[in-house]
Amino acid sequence: MPVRYSRWRLIVAAILLLLFIALLVATRLLHWDDQLQLYWGERSVSSEQRAASIWLPDYELTLETTLAGLEDEETSGLTWNPLTGTLFTVTGEQLVEFTPSGVVLRRVALTGFADPEAVEALGDGRLAIVDERRRLVAVFRLEPGVESLDLDDLASYDLGFADAGNKGFEGLAWNPRTQRLLLAKERDPQGLFELPFPGEDGAAGALQAVPKQRLLVRDISSVAIDPRSGHTLMLSDESRLLVELDLQGKPRSFISLFGGLNGLVHGIEQAEGVAMDGEGNIYVVGEPNRFYVFSRRR
Repeated sequence: MPVRYSRWRLIVAAILLLLFIALLVATRLLHWDDQLQLYWGERSVSSEQRAASIWLPDYELTLETTLAGLEDEETSGLTWNPLTGTLFTVTGEQLVEFTPSGVVLRRVALTGFADPEAVEALGDGRLAIVDERRRLVAVFRLEPGVESLDLDDLASYDLGFADAGNKGFEGLAWNPRTQRLLLAKERDPQGLFELPFPGEDGAAGALQAVPKQRLLVRDISSVAIDPRSGHTLMLSDESRLLVELDLQGKPRSFISLFGGLNGLVHGIEQAEGVAMDGEGNIYVVGEPNRFYVFSRRR
């Protein structure tokens, strides 16, 4: 056998081995194996179980637009406020209120915050904002006509993880069933935590880790809780996935946010916030100012 031919065989074999190793590493890091297992598991779910779930495979894009005036901002976090019928998101410097069709109604300046990453409407009319770098959640009532909020004037609660840096809490959701805040830590360690939350005159309880599950994602950008089923929506920017977790915190269904799927043409890059209203509509914001609405097919 010619020496040159033997060398080429060795080179090809080495390249194939490297590609195989890269595929194994990518499968592990991107959780492709978990996603494939969940995909096949979805095939055997009964119609009754689907009806009792959010069931993301039944959703498709119904609106894609931009939030006017926020082109130079980076939206992060999203919440649906049932008392006002509007949505709220935060940027590095402001709290923004807008309609379900993406019309911006109000912008409130934020001062004293280092890195606001999530906003959530609580059941009693208050709003909460998580500051990732300061590792705290601030709670307040947004009165009509207010144009600015100073962190020093708001009730705030320490979330711990003093060494988290820019890998702290990025997701925040209110669970009306348990009267607790659900917080998502991006990574190191990645996970979900619950915070027993008081009325306006009480003190918050201790932060508690939700029992660890395989969450299918590389990072957690945002979380929301379906007010009907109590299931959790978990958004991942790096994995470009939206995942439904059941009441035990186990993945129940998911959809990809890549283009060509679920009505998306170009896909969602840098998805940073998810929310859900009482009718089951799902809202997503992506940097810098993209806004998406998904509705369940009838």
